[in-house]
Amino acid sequence: MVIEPYVIFLNGSYGVGKSSTLDHLGDLLAEHGRAFSLMDVDWYHRSWPPAEDDPENVVTEAANMTAVWSNYRQAGPRQLVVAGVIASTTDRDRYERVFDLPVRIVRLVAGPAVTEKRPRRRYTKHQHAALTWHLQRHVTLHEQLARADLDELLVDTDERDPQAAATQVAEHFGLLQPLNG
Repeated sequence: MVIEPYVIFLNGSYGVGKSSTLDHLGDLLAEHGRAFSLMDVDWYHRSWPPAEDDPENVVTEAANMTAVWSNYRQAGPRQLVVAGVIASTTDRDRYERVFDLPVRIVRLVAGPAVTEKRPRRRYTKHQHAALTWHLQRHVTLHEQLARADLDELLVDTDERDPQAAATQVAEHFGLLQPLNG
């Protein structure tokens, strides 16, 4: 049976553990001999000021990710795992065009106590503006993602560490099964 390639997209609001789960999922795939590439969306649009015709940097982000994915693909077939935010079908469609693959969405969720605690650990006292921005928006984004209902799998990270979250994702997609020889 041939399985068509797809993108695993770790979706969720701020502080739910997307980046940490992404790192642990990469470790799991390596341990099981699975070729992979990881992308954290945040690093593909971190540019300021944005272009006048691209105020949210989504055009720049798409171009950057397209170029990097092209480079990864040249290294051979691999499972692509991306961490970021998909809040609408428009977002999902944009990523499907970027990667020229179907996007299968896993939404990580956590309660407000956790999603407020994690960013406080991440940002230093010198990054107060960034921390405030994330703390003011995490609940609204969580609610928006729930309403969009684009998820194939929901993973609660309140009491699940990134390794356990990554394992749940990998098991859902059958990525811990032995490779066919």
